[in-house]
Amino acid sequence: ENGIRNTNENSQMINEKEILSVEGEEQAKKLSENDELKNLDIIWSSSYTRAKATAKYIAYENDLPFNLDNNLSERKLGNLKEFMKDKSTRDPSQEQLLDRTFRTSDGESAEQTRERMNKFFDKILKEYEGKRIAVISHGGSIKFFLLNWCTVNENVKLVYNKNTILN
Repeated sequence: ENGIRNTNENSQMINEKEILSVEGEEQAKKLSENDELKNLDIIWSSSYTRAKATAKYIAYENDLPFNLDNNLSERKLGNLKEFMKDKSTRDPSQEQLLDRTFRTSDGESAEQTRERMNKFFDKILKEYEGKRIAVISHGGSIKFFLLNWCTVNENVKLVYNKNTILN
């Protein structure tokens, strides 16, 4: 989809239930054939319909079920009309990269999203240590999770910070 669809609670629910396009289904099937996604031990997915549709192909190729966790869901932008009134013309994702605490009254900040994703990964990396794990999530949530190891440059792009110390 072009543009952001979850501008209020009703469209947030639509975003959660949106199906993959025909092209998206083809991309998911092709992705599942990638050698790095073979011989998996466990598969985790967001509960969003699009993510589950992607996970089904990976699960089929590995003869595994897949698990769902809401911590992998896309970040909740909330009411974007509120965002547009208070912020610049920047994309909401860019604005949240520049101000990690910014959120609309019913939305989620970059920092909240990062913490939610950290919670998930801390749990599964301990529980499945040494196992091959596939995780299916969403662009915004993954981008904010990457803030653990990246900085934001002057063009509001993520740049890997090789000096980051992992805990």
